[in-house]
Amino acid sequence: MKFSAKAWSSGARVGAIEIGSCPGPIETPALLLSTRKGLPYFISPDLLSSLPSPDCYLLQVSPLHFLEGLSTSTISKIGGLHRMLSLHDYGIASVIRDSIQCLPEASASSKLGASFETPCGRLLIKPKDYVEMISHMRPNIWAALADEVPAWVSKKRNRTSVDRTVRWLDDCLALNPAGGCVFGAIVGGPDLEERKRCAEEVAKRNVSGYWIGGFGLGDNISERPAILTGIMDILPVEKPRMVCGLELPEEVLQGIAAGIDLFNSTYIYTLTIGGFALTFPLDKHGNQFNLQLNQIGSDLTKINLRATIYRKDMSPIVGNCTCYTCQNHTKAYINHLLNVHEMLAQILLEIHNTHHYLMFFRLIREAIKEGRFEQFRQTFMESRREHLKGEAVSA
Repeated sequence: MKFSAKAWSSGARVGAIEIGSCPGPIETPALLLSTRKGLPYFISPDLLSSLPSPDCYLLQVSPLHFLEGLSTSTISKIGGLHRMLSLHDYGIASVIRDSIQCLPEASASSKLGASFETPCGRLLIKPKDYVEMISHMRPNIWAALADEVPAWVSKKRNRTSVDRTVRWLDDCLALNPAGGCVFGAIVGGPDLEERKRCAEEVAKRNVSGYWIGGFGLGDNISERPAILTGIMDILPVEKPRMVCGLELPEEVLQGIAAGIDLFNSTYIYTLTIGGFALTFPLDKHGNQFNLQLNQIGSDLTKINLRATIYRKDMSPIVGNCTCYTCQNHTKAYINHLLNVHEMLAQILLEIHNTHHYLMFFRLIREAIKEGRFEQFRQTFMESRREHLKGEAVSA
């Protein structure tokens, strides 16, 4: 893996990441598509090519999903994830994150490994077990084990999480997996000093990049800029930074302003499974003044296609959208599919939502290249606030 920064604007940066399996460099900031067992939740491999290219060539997997079904040793015999999934041109990043975020038990076993909720129940994953899974799957990028904790834990528990995460990183590096590039995990919750201490320790290690965890676990969005800035001031600029937990458009802009390059989130899946479609305007200056405020089921970002107002709506989700869904289907059809519980509804929604969000990232990169990222961000945020005020007044 190779990474280089190409352009800067108000702390945000455009970079290029080269991954061996990808046909060419991929520009950052970029979104990693969330997957289950290596593929997006509802998009089949043949439909992946309908998404903006090469923006869609980065996939995120969790090794925990493979604890049921084929064993990781069988995956290794097949030739790794790329060969098993027939996704030879895609970059795969392995990130392990607890779906429940329970605190590890205060016992001797918690010192040996991390406790995670898996398809086979809650298991203790030791660094040795984890590195063995990674070496069998052969992802392009993998994040070291991290002891992520919610924002409300004590200072002592935060300090312990940093100590464990650094120790697990040393264990993972010492075990020397067969391939892939390791990203060191940075935790510490809302405690700025612990975040800095973790960043300083991880920056000393021989890692290919950095994975920043612990966000989206009860932390205050207004406190994030100071934490992100404190971390970025320590990390070397020549290595990529990945983050989990920054999902909403406002949060993405917040992370990019701090210098984040890769975003790993389940935002698109959460929208899709709920029957929501992204509709916020993709204006190159960040304006959102053409939002349709009075639509039922709309919150300025998305619409709820289960709402009865769309039962006879023969227009596409977004009029000028070039995704497969908007080019071929209507709101009425998707509303029908949702109401009769057809999985095709989720397929069409995930295609649109993924396409829409990838185009949002593309606009952000253009703004950075042209040196107007801060203006883009401020316009985006201010127009959202103005519409929220208008909505409150009309209510």
